[in-house]
Amino acid sequence: MTRALTMHDLVLAGIAAAAGLLLAFLSRTVLRWLAKHAKRTRWSGDDVIVDALRSVVPWAAIAGGAAAAAAVLPLTRTVRHHTDQFLEVWVILVVTVSAARVIAGLVQSVTQSRSGVAGSATIFVNITRVLVLAIGFLVVLQTLGVSIAPLLTALGVGGLAVALALQDTLANLFAGIHILASKTVQPGDYIRLSSGEEGYVVDINWRQTTVRQLSNNLVVIPNGQLAKTNMTNYTRPEQQLTILVQVGVSYDSDLDHVERVTHEVIAETMTGVAGAVPDHEPAIRFHTFGDSRIGFTVILGVGEFSDQYRIKHEFIKSLHRRYRAEGIRIPSPVRTVALQQGAVVIPQQRSVEEPSPAVSE
Repeated sequence: MTRALTMHDLVLAGIAAAAGLLLAFLSRTVLRWLAKHAKRTRWSGDDVIVDALRSVVPWAAIAGGAAAAAAVLPLTRTVRHHTDQFLEVWVILVVTVSAARVIAGLVQSVTQSRSGVAGSATIFVNITRVLVLAIGFLVVLQTLGVSIAPLLTALGVGGLAVALALQDTLANLFAGIHILASKTVQPGDYIRLSSGEEGYVVDINWRQTTVRQLSNNLVVIPNGQLAKTNMTNYTRPEQQLTILVQVGVSYDSDLDHVERVTHEVIAETMTGVAGAVPDHEPAIRFHTFGDSRIGFTVILGVGEFSDQYRIKHEFIKSLHRRYRAEGIRIPSPVRTVALQQGAVVIPQQRSVEEPSPAVSE
């Protein structure tokens, strides 16, 4: 049997509750100051930890003040038991949610540092968050006196039926895990599928992979389809790659002079255009006696896949301007049309520089 409630009990309970609120306010202020300093560091993990502590510490302080207030009040055994149980569940939920945020944030930080890009592989983040929340939920049930052994047994039996009903979803889930674990594709890679889709991988989640095209459109590809298709990854094993530019000059050109001038234009482009690789040794290879020109290939080095368009643009402009200044001609195929009276039109190609078709009757 409990004693009667007195004013002294209320004062002590009020002091305990106020102390908990004051401690929560002070801890939040201190953690806010720590968060400012954590943002100055290179490691993003401390930001995640401090942010989670800003959520769990104040609520834990309030729960501690409430527990102290309940301890000094003359409560019945049943009321005290339910009060303590409620506070325990409260603290467990707060700790679980904060732990899920911390662990998921650390996993995201690790995936970003491994891939070296700003994108995220949310499949690992989501799986980690769900596992932590599930563990916290089981702890809450155990705290409330609910036996979790029958629940786990029921989940094991029901999971078999769910797996049969969600075959495609589970196939995409495990395909995404396999893709990331094998490191064939990571967020930030530029890929091209055999079906024609291409772009930068933005994210790989539990069901699908999101690809951003150069036109800034998003293409959503199921993980199962991505794992089965033929794919070219232009970022791995290294981001730098070579591009080929096809050029042709007239037959009366001095090829040594053409090669020397082209090398000078290449050097100018490689040092003056963003995204070019000056250390890459360029190559010029003559390969074809064409109908109206001698064809050759210029091999250039670029930093990444999307840089090739800007580098080709600047290189072709500079090469055309320099060829005109040096008197090097770039011929174009010319078609001569001969007309005969009472006959059909007979097309004929010829290798000349000026497009001056002749008409005979």
